Amino acid sequence: YRLPEEGPADIRIGNVASDLGIVTGSGEVTFSLESGSDYLKIDNMTGELSTTERRIDREKLPQCQMIFDENECFLDFEVSVIGPSQSWVDLFEGRVIILDINDNTPTFPSPVLTLTVEENRPVGTLYLLPTATDRDFGRNGIERYELLQEPGGDGGRRGGGGGDAAARSSVFELQVADTLDGEKQPQLIVKGPLDREQRDSYELSLRVRDGGDPARSSQAILRVLITDVNDNSPRFEKSVYEADLAENSSPGTPILQLRATDLDVGVNGQIEYVFGAATESVRRLLRLDETSGWLSVLHRIDREEVNQLRFTVMARDRGQPPKTDKATVVLNIRDENDNVPTIDIRKIGRIPLRDGVASVAEDVLVDTPIALVQVSDRDQGENGVVTCTVVGDVPFQLKPASEGEGEPQNKRKYFLHTSAPLDYEAVRDYNVVIVAVDSGSPSLSSNNSLLVRVGDTNDNPPVFSQAMLEVSFPENNLPGERVATVVATDADSGKNAEITYSLESSPLSSDAPGGIFSIDPDSGDVSVQAVLDREQRDTYEFQVTARDKGLPSLQGSTTVVVRVADRNDNEPRFMQDVFTFYVKENLQPNSPVGMVTVMDFDKGRNAELSLSIQPGDRDHDQAASIFSIENDTGTIFSTVSFDREQQTSYTFKVKAVDGGEPPHSATATVSLFVMDENDNAPTVTFPSNSSYTVLPPSSNMRTVVATVVATDADTGLNADLNYSIIGGNPFKLFEIDPASGVVSLVGKLAPKHYGLHRLVVQVNDSGQPPQSTTTLLHVFVNESLSNATVVEGQVARSLHTPLAQDIAGDPSYELSKQRLSIVIGVVAGIMTVILLILVVVMARYCRSKGKHGYEAGKKDHEDFFTPQQHDKAKKPKKDKKGKKGKQPLYSSIVTVEASKPNGQRYDSVNEKLSDSPGMGRYRSVNGGPGSPDLARHYKSSSPLPTVQLHPQSPTAGKKHQAVQDLPPANTFVGAGDNISIGSDHCSEYS
Repeated sequence: YRLPEEGPADIRIGNVASDLGIVTGSGEVTFSLESGSDYLKIDNMTGELSTTERRIDREKLPQCQMIFDENECFLDFEVSVIGPSQSWVDLFEGRVIILDINDNTPTFPSPVLTLTVEENRPVGTLYLLPTATDRDFGRNGIERYELLQEPGGDGGRRGGGGGDAAARSSVFELQVADTLDGEKQPQLIVKGPLDREQRDSYELSLRVRDGGDPARSSQAILRVLITDVNDNSPRFEKSVYEADLAENSSPGTPILQLRATDLDVGVNGQIEYVFGAATESVRRLLRLDETSGWLSVLHRIDREEVNQLRFTVMARDRGQPPKTDKATVVLNIRDENDNVPTIDIRKIGRIPLRDGVASVAEDVLVDTPIALVQVSDRDQGENGVVTCTVVGDVPFQLKPASEGEGEPQNKRKYFLHTSAPLDYEAVRDYNVVIVAVDSGSPSLSSNNSLLVRVGDTNDNPPVFSQAMLEVSFPENNLPGERVATVVATDADSGKNAEITYSLESSPLSSDAPGGIFSIDPDSGDVSVQAVLDREQRDTYEFQVTARDKGLPSLQGSTTVVVRVADRNDNEPRFMQDVFTFYVKENLQPNSPVGMVTVMDFDKGRNAELSLSIQPGDRDHDQAASIFSIENDTGTIFSTVSFDREQQTSYTFKVKAVDGGEPPHSATATVSLFVMDENDNAPTVTFPSNSSYTVLPPSSNMRTVVATVVATDADTGLNADLNYSIIGGNPFKLFEIDPASGVVSLVGKLAPKHYGLHRLVVQVNDSGQPPQSTTTLLHVFVNESLSNATVVEGQVARSLHTPLAQDIAGDPSYELSKQRLSIVIGVVAGIMTVILLILVVVMARYCRSKGKHGYEAGKKDHEDFFTPQQHDKAKKPKKDKKGKKGKQPLYSSIVTVEASKPNGQRYDSVNEKLSDSPGMGRYRSVNGGPGSPDLARHYKSSSPLPTVQLHPQSPTAGKKHQAVQDLPPANTFVGAGDNISIGSDHCSEYS
């Protein structure tokens, strides 16, 4: 905002509300001026900003003293915008730029300006003139100078700085130059010859104008003195000489010597010293030697009359005209203790004092001032420090009239107080002698006396037993009830002892008690005429005055303070009816979960609140045992750690009960919502680790193999699951949908893919940090499921195979083809050489093998993990050469039992099957004829289950029975994606 200075009160500056875009008029939004109230004020309802009664003078504002930019002089202020019931407050800063007006006249430093110009100066010589000053600035500042011709002379004038030209002077003209700092510098230019013998001085008028509207101007006399040529002036050694001189020094005492030098020679270099600007007292008290410059005492100097002499001394040469220089002499007069203290006793107040006699009534109170004593000493320092006391045994004493530290030490004022009661019947006159002693060395003293005459009067005013009576009176009273009774006593008798009572305002309170309280003038009973409310006002203070009926009447007074006692008439009040808090689950027990605020407008015990947790509805009736509340702060603590999966929210009530009788209470509802944290790993519900799915080799692409189903007890992103295959898929035959968990066939099945495939599937949630679970999906690729026990055995073994090792199809498919070709070639060669002998030998060998069991190193054509294609009900056939057919691989295995050692571990991976029982290693046993060497068909670095083959196993024609327990669960639990399963080779089972 912008505001001109020197404006009257209540000048409108602007509307803060409209400038801020705030709608007013409803009374809900109010405004308050937080700073700048010395000169500004604001309407609380409309936001109208205006000036106060204090006048704004731009030139006197401290922050604008050296400001010459119009926009740099300003008043800062702060306005707060307050919402309904102060529910919100916004603070804004503002600035009022104070605009300058032309309220100051430019002035010269002196009404007479003297300029000395040497004669014979060439035309065009320029002399700088003193500049005028204007407290305004800008266009209101100095605009131009004008030179006016002298009255009756030929000076003429010329506008300097843009004014109209008038008649020109034949000797001088005025020129105004602009300085670097923007000021205007008047300059006097010689334009004609100067001859001192014809004319030795010129008197012109110099006028200055400002640029205001209307313009202000002033003028000064410019006195131009034409001097003779004497080009060297005397020069003092220093411009200021200062010395100390003891007062009362004898005449002739030297003080100091002034010295000046002149570079000229002859008469122009001869210097004489004379007084310059010196008062008559200086010339009377001091002597200056014209030749030597010695300054000495001419007459004794009294410091009490003159404490400092300040004058100038001129050094003048004898040239024509002479040149001069001046120096300032400061002579400080040092004090001597040469003055005795003086005691002046004057009247004070209403006690008369005339001709040294004071008339004091006998009923004056003790410590009443009866006279003013002023003690002074014309000396200074310690010589002027005066101690004053009352001499003799009289009931009077002196007390300082003021305790101010700035009081001069050599001039003090005391009150003469009564120090004991006066009794006209005992002593009628007192001669009070006052002695004053200064602190000089030696000290000087003086005394004065006062005659005090005691007068007999009605000297006993009514007296209350207490100077202040405090009464406690309960609120919600009935009008007319008696509050208290005040009683005053008077030691006099008769009319002088008859007392009447009245109520008056207390000096500390401007409220008149008449509308609320009354007093019986005779009995002093104080009654209340209105119903008191402590919450509106808790204290009333007034004065009871007791007057006697003597002449003159005396009175006494006491202050009555009525403390309104509180009654429990206000209920506790919560800041909100419903408090809503959000906390994270897994919070440590006994942690704060929220804070409620409650207040009570009563006080004392009626406002002492007790907070407690109240049960909520039937679903949350255990809140009192779960939560606790701190009585002093209203902080709510939990005694348990929250689990969102168990309970998502809690609702209960907080009750506040005050300590009044009867007590009042209030309740507020607290709703606590538990926020989810990623503290649950996904749980796979299908498939289980021990299950498998049969997939025909003729299955088409995108055939759905199985669907992995998982759940997560968390919510939101923490329960957003994605699926991935992290192992067991070296041929890239399968892929899983990341969102649905559907496992599909994406590659074409070949013979080498026949057999068991173990897919390692990882389920991750989207929490931070993420949780994960790993599960196994077994897929058995074959046309049909002819022997489920074999497949189940393979699945059982895969549960104990490290996850880094892939199980995918027939691992010995290619190796079996090579071995078969070699065997056929060898057999064909042998049969060609010795056909008959080989037939006999082979026949005997086959009979021997059927009787004595498996031989190490013998090739076994059936793979342990390859499904059998023969009919188990048929017997083995002999080949064309009469050999017996080979028995199936599991023809001698009937019962498999797994022993369970204390634990299991997995090599090559960082996780373990949480639901698989521990297994030992396979151990070799003696089975029946044709029992396979299982150790050759399972190679692994991890611990393997111990298998016992019982001799009494059923024959090969019967169904295999697998009694080994498979893991019932199906998940591996991990904390992230740190499972390292990266193998592209199949397991070796041959």
